[in-house]
Amino acid sequence: MGNARAAKALKEAEAEPEPEAQVAMLAIQLGMLEDAEKLYKCCQRYDLLNNFYQASGQWQQALDTAESSDRIHLRTTYYNYAKYLESMGNKTLALVYYENSDTHRAEVPRMLQDDTSSLEIYVNKMKDKNIYKWWAQYLESQSDMDSALHFYECAQDYLSLVRVHCYMGNIQKASAIANDTGDRAASYHLARHYEGHDDIKQAVHFYTRAQAYNNAIRLCKENGLDDQLMNLALLSNPEDMMEAACYYEEKGSHMDRAVTLYHKAGYVSKALELAFATQQFSALQLIAEDLNENSDPALLARCSDFFITHSQYEKAVELLVAAKKYPQALELCVTQNLTITEDLAERMTVTDSKDLSEDARKEVLEKIADCCMRQGNYHLATKKYTQAGNKPKAMRALLKSGDTEKIVFFANVCRQKEIFIMAANYLQSLDWRNDPEILKTIIGFYTKGRAPDLLAGFYEACAQVEIDDYQNYEKALDALTEAAKCLLKAKDSSGEQQEARVADLQHKVSLIKKFVHARRLYPENADEAVRLCEALLEEPELDPAVRIGDAFGFLVEHHCQQGNLEVAYRKLEELQKRLPSQNVRYYISQASLEALQKVMGVPIDGDDHTVKEDDEVEEDLNLS
Repeated sequence: MGNARAAKALKEAEAEPEPEAQVAMLAIQLGMLEDAEKLYKCCQRYDLLNNFYQASGQWQQALDTAESSDRIHLRTTYYNYAKYLESMGNKTLALVYYENSDTHRAEVPRMLQDDTSSLEIYVNKMKDKNIYKWWAQYLESQSDMDSALHFYECAQDYLSLVRVHCYMGNIQKASAIANDTGDRAASYHLARHYEGHDDIKQAVHFYTRAQAYNNAIRLCKENGLDDQLMNLALLSNPEDMMEAACYYEEKGSHMDRAVTLYHKAGYVSKALELAFATQQFSALQLIAEDLNENSDPALLARCSDFFITHSQYEKAVELLVAAKKYPQALELCVTQNLTITEDLAERMTVTDSKDLSEDARKEVLEKIADCCMRQGNYHLATKKYTQAGNKPKAMRALLKSGDTEKIVFFANVCRQKEIFIMAANYLQSLDWRNDPEILKTIIGFYTKGRAPDLLAGFYEACAQVEIDDYQNYEKALDALTEAAKCLLKAKDSSGEQQEARVADLQHKVSLIKKFVHARRLYPENADEAVRLCEALLEEPELDPAVRIGDAFGFLVEHHCQQGNLEVAYRKLEELQKRLPSQNVRYYISQASLEALQKVMGVPIDGDDHTVKEDDEVEEDLNLS
């Protein structure tokens, strides 16, 4: 056909994936527009259909297609239609579609720039900041400064407001705007203006408000404003801090400020060197707060020496710990009686073998624990002794704390003979008589600790409690029997002293058995029971195995029940002679004592433990 454009269009259309789109382009080039429209709709290529409508001047169909099926190109379609309307001279409708395409801020002023009155009406109508700014710039270019200021204010373009006011000489008004709004660009422009007119203080002020700290610092250094320079440097970046610090150092005044700025800028070594050289104690304290395990050990040691010299021992300890000089830190804690907190103790607990050998590590841990013991922090001492592997000392610390639950737990966890014995000894100091669980634990610990002699002693104590507090000779007999078994187990490794103890215990068991037998026999054969009890009273060393008062009480009660009050009274009198300091009411029931007093006519004072003399008693009996 000799149509080069058509050939190019068809060549480009071959890139389309749909065959219908390729054929549609051919139809367009052949003038078959209706067929092309149907083909685009058939393959649903609405973007190409939209372009087809625009190219063929069918703008309404293009708008409908964009709004319904090709929304991704909707604003572009609006814009193209607006350009078309503008070219046709229909500016009113073009303005609407420029707004729909969101290009009105630039396109409408361009379109209406030749019609100033219409443009001003449009600007006032839209109330858009960008349009206000464009209009203000236009008015400024026309030297209408008052109107320009009004529209700059409507646009909230504070930089332009300050710029115009400065141009017009209204410096006070420009300063008020910059101060009230805090706009950085406006403040910077005003600061440049003040600097150009050698008003340094105002220039520094507005450079600071604009956060142009390097300019403010430059002016302060040039004009000797040292006080403001420090504040500005602290607000600025590390480079400006370092420059300000160098300025103070070279000037030789305010060395504490130089130290602080070097520190803030990250030049810790330089800050410390200057602080030591000028003896800046307060600045050195601030620097030391940021020192940690990652700091240079030499710096840490030097700082700690400085603090020790100035009696700041707690800070010195922290630095020594950070420098991993644990023995020196502990020595300082001991000499200055410093409290070792849990946090400090954990920091001194070495876990890396590279820092200390195993023996040195254990030594440090034990020293920490020793300090904690002296300070009364027994739980922390227990923890450190345990970490050092010294469990006996850990248990001693725990015993001092009096935490029974933890003591029992620790003993069960350690499972060492010595620990079990220590725990059992401690538990004996508690009220095990009224707590069966503690009693059971004591027996269990002595058993696990393989201490039969100590267990035997505990059983003996149990037996004595049953006798003294409850007069329960049956339970006492059971306890002493268990004690004897324990002593027999330990007899193989014992000497003569142990054998004597076994013999003594067996003797006690024998005496108690006789007394228990007599009391059990009493309901069946009272006379035989009384005879056995009287025979028991003839036994040497009866007490404390069987208390003499209990034996006499048994006899007195028997004779009172039988009505033999004279015999009962004689037994009571004999009891009083053998135990002059004891209260007879403890062994004899109140009913029996009242019966004796009533029938015999003899006053019995249980509190003073006295009865009448023999001659008084005989006289009373004769009278009766």
